[in-house]
Amino acid sequence: MRVVAGNYKGRRLKAVNGMKTRPTTDKVKESMFNIIGPYFDGGHVLDVFAGSGALGIEAVSRGADHAILIDRSYQAIKTINENVALTKEPQRFSVVKGDSFKIINSLAEKQEKFSYVFFDPPYREQKIVKMIQTLVKLQLLAKNAVIVCETDQNAHLPVELADFDLLKQVDYGITELTYYEYNGGEDLK
Repeated sequence: MRVVAGNYKGRRLKAVNGMKTRPTTDKVKESMFNIIGPYFDGGHVLDVFAGSGALGIEAVSRGADHAILIDRSYQAIKTINENVALTKEPQRFSVVKGDSFKIINSLAEKQEKFSYVFFDPPYREQKIVKMIQTLVKLQLLAKNAVIVCETDQNAHLPVELADFDLLKQVDYGITELTYYEYNGGEDLK
């Protein structure tokens, strides 16, 4: 597993030990970022269920300003911190251990707006729609924020979701990527 493009291109990232996480393959990651970018002019990233942190690290490598990487697993947090250290720019990342719903709620106090959100939950724990609705309710999304959901094909994420346009759904074997764009919110400028 490596950083595919940008400032950290080619850096080898560690995967989380054990069978509880599924790293996004380089091929899927490259395709994902080609659809939403491939490069960014700033913006803040929220990587929920971050696992190794690879998606948030890739986004910052491609020009996002900062990424918050959330996971509840001690082993994942340890791996994320090791991978962030490989960037040599740890100030561009915030690594947070804990329950994603609680952390998302605490982010509202900071009044941060996210331009990119990645959801890659364990396939058996699909709460993506509820979390997206929470992000809207707490006003955590920037105008035109892009949300990328990585699921298995049994997740059946909705084609129509209030306040969002479905940009694309793409299958890669058992993995399905669903892209939404937020059509509410305010400009950051």
